[in-house]
Amino acid sequence: MDTNQLKFRVALISVASNTLLVGVKLMIGLSIGSVAVISEAAHSAMDLVAAFIAFLAVRASGKPADSDHPFGHGKFENISGAIEALLIFGAAIWIIWEAIGKLLHPSALEAPALGAAVMALSAVVNIAVSSLLFRVGKATDSIALKADAWHLRTDVYTSLGVMAGMAVLWCHDRWFPGIDLHWVDPVAAMLVALLILRAAWELTLQSVRDLLDVRLPPDEEERIKEVLRQRHPELMGYHKFKTRKSGATRFVEFHALVAPDMPVNESHRINHDIAEEIRALFPGTHVMVHIEPCEKNCDPTCLETCLRKPAD
Repeated sequence: MDTNQLKFRVALISVASNTLLVGVKLMIGLSIGSVAVISEAAHSAMDLVAAFIAFLAVRASGKPADSDHPFGHGKFENISGAIEALLIFGAAIWIIWEAIGKLLHPSALEAPALGAAVMALSAVVNIAVSSLLFRVGKATDSIALKADAWHLRTDVYTSLGVMAGMAVLWCHDRWFPGIDLHWVDPVAAMLVALLILRAAWELTLQSVRDLLDVRLPPDEEERIKEVLRQRHPELMGYHKFKTRKSGATRFVEFHALVAPDMPVNESHRINHDIAEEIRALFPGTHVMVHIEPCEKNCDPTCLETCLRKPAD
């Protein structure tokens, strides 16, 4: 199975699992009158929409470059991440609104144990699916799958929180009926919303940075520069070093300085070797190396990355 097919199938599993959980949570939440369980159904509904968007993004990003998209379709994954973040923000605001209403007009829950049980089921399912998404997302460097995984992992934590709230209410009804603890359900819903808002903010930062062509992380750039410093003594320096990322694809370009009398075939070999070594570090990277003669002008910009700095 190739990478794109693997991503496609894993995204489809996420869509199926979220569809199941939305139906079960909504049915139980409405039957027992729990705003926390209903909020979790809304959370899973957003996860379902996010999973479907990730599914479409993975399918679109796997298309090869064409005349209209010469750099590929990788940014479909970044766009999906940004859309998912907006959906999560909306769900969190709705949950807070509903929880405030429940605090102002409290009502008793029916069968809180049933609510706790469905939350436990949700946590188990999402642990399994999110672990699969994380594993495949990391292996394929897919931001769409990673974003979907974080959605489901957040759902695990919020489900456990709501389950704890349901358990408190069950104990209350069974052993402490004289104490008013019905505020626990809407407060648990608000805590769910706060966790969702945090996840949405982190996802926004991750997806938008690549849409804005922010440079690669410093550690990745340093690994690339190490190839130039340590493995190519023919190079006299490099400059105009630029990096960016689109989906799972990295783009690296720079000017490599060589001796003015170096034969063309030798400079071509160096160009090819550098590109292959960078792709060995980060598979699928698009590398653009512009070979140019070193004129030894030694301006400040050039000196910063000079590999043969003159003695003081």
